[in-house]
Amino acid sequence: MTTRILPAVGDADAVRSITTLLGQLPDVEPLAPVVDSTQLVDTLARLAAESVGELPEVVVVHERIGPVPALELIREVSVRFPAVGVILVTADAGPGLFSAAMDSGARGLVALPLSYDELASRVQAVAQWSAGVRRHLGHGGDVFTGAGGTVVTVSGAKGGVGATVTAVQLALAAQASGHSTALVDLDLQTGDIASYLDVQFRRSVVDLATITDITPRVLADAVFQHDTGVSLLLAPAEGERGEEVTDRAARHLVTALRSRYEVVVIDCGAQLGGAGATAVEMADRALLVTTPDVVAVRGAKRVVRMWDRLQIRKAEETTVVVNRHTRGTEIQPPLVQKITGTGIAATAIPAAYKELQAAVDAGRLHELDHKGTVKQALWALAGELGLVRAPEGHRAGGRLRGDRAPGGFRRRREGGG
Repeated sequence: MTTRILPAVGDADAVRSITTLLGQLPDVEPLAPVVDSTQLVDTLARLAAESVGELPEVVVVHERIGPVPALELIREVSVRFPAVGVILVTADAGPGLFSAAMDSGARGLVALPLSYDELASRVQAVAQWSAGVRRHLGHGGDVFTGAGGTVVTVSGAKGGVGATVTAVQLALAAQASGHSTALVDLDLQTGDIASYLDVQFRRSVVDLATITDITPRVLADAVFQHDTGVSLLLAPAEGERGEEVTDRAARHLVTALRSRYEVVVIDCGAQLGGAGATAVEMADRALLVTTPDVVAVRGAKRVVRMWDRLQIRKAEETTVVVNRHTRGTEIQPPLVQKITGTGIAATAIPAAYKELQAAVDAGRLHELDHKGTVKQALWALAGELGLVRAPEGHRAGGRLRGDRAPGGFRRRREGGG
């Protein structure tokens, strides 16, 4: 059987040496090399969309691949494409890196300078492992190989601007449209999506904080399946436990969710922590909810500047949603866009709290009146974001300013971490 190998190497000299040596291996078909992490994930996603059988058996990742660090890239590939075996090529073949590479999901490590015998032995072992996984998949194994879903984060310019209501309704709209949808509460200290949806469930996002290999089955044990069909991953009942969800844990979590659901909506609240910052950085679309008043808009401006300073997200990659909008208010969406320097959602959410009050007080936000202006606006926003399946030719508004194509890595700015 021929083993297909996809090299992921950013250095031109290393590309030549690796591809030359791979070409000498017996029963091996080297594929055209990819030069960075974005191209690797996009290539694998395109092949996986056709079938598992189209994926290469082996991916060889050079230690100097970028912009995403090699170990993070390996973890992403191993979670999203578990039928692919990854080999790390590195000058540091010590036990520390070997252990870290295995923890990230690599199936082997080969030291530089490359040795024909070592590379051949490792490729053969990983190819056999990959073939075994594919046989398992052929018998209905619980492994997901999708190209990756769309991740949307919803943050508040300050507390009380309506970020949670927005996140809940976006998730409900996506699920009602036929997308498999997860709603995640990363407002770790004060988040209360459970109360909005009348849910009592002991498991929370904290239960996944120390798990580095979040398999579909592990994830399924931690989520609550709501009556609407939305999968809920809740904030901890004890707010102090939110500190257990580190930025590293959040990265593993978002990666696992993206690989399992078509749409992932994350409520990040109004307080920036490491987990929320990671989610915003990884998101395909980052929404910032504000109300049309001076205090909230100033808060939105501060958040946007902070995200930029911390290299979490650029202003032009952020979309502001104006909530509780009225025609008579002095601050209108174009002014908010000018002040914040962000994109602005074409759909503004009207000020009609009386429509929400009964549902919020009863914890039945999923039972909002379909004819209400607030629900109609929020579901229109979901359509604008591409989270619902609109009739052909009727997609609202196209792509927003600041949108990124779903399922890929964003290139970090020069000098970024």
